[in-house]
Amino acid sequence: MRKPRDIDAELKALADKARVLKAKQRTQLGELVAATGADALDPETLAGALLDAVARAKSEPQAKEAWRAKGAAFFHRGKRNRPITPGNLGAALENAGDAAQASDGGDAAHGSAGGADRSA
Repeated sequence: MRKPRDIDAELKALADKARVLKAKQRTQLGELVAATGADALDPETLAGALLDAVARAKSEPQAKEAWRAKGAAFFHRGKRNRPITPGNLGAALENAGDAAQASDGGDAAHGSAGGADRSA
């Protein structure tokens, strides 16, 4: 007869792993905010912009696809041949933020907002 599985221990281990992954996701989102220059916005403005983007993504699927393409270009700007993976996201965000500040004079976040306003 084989040994019974300890389901409770497995569930606890999965819950712990989920908690670690959630914390990592929050860290990466914070790094993304900083790399895009959005950390210069006050929290209310940033929250409003994100809420507007969520609402617009639901009503205008083409806007979501345009944002996805712009985001993909943002991540590949620094290292064109090296795709972004969860393991190198922090370094990619750092490199992309440095490249955006160098090429845009530190105003990368405002350039993307202007494009969204013109299409509305």
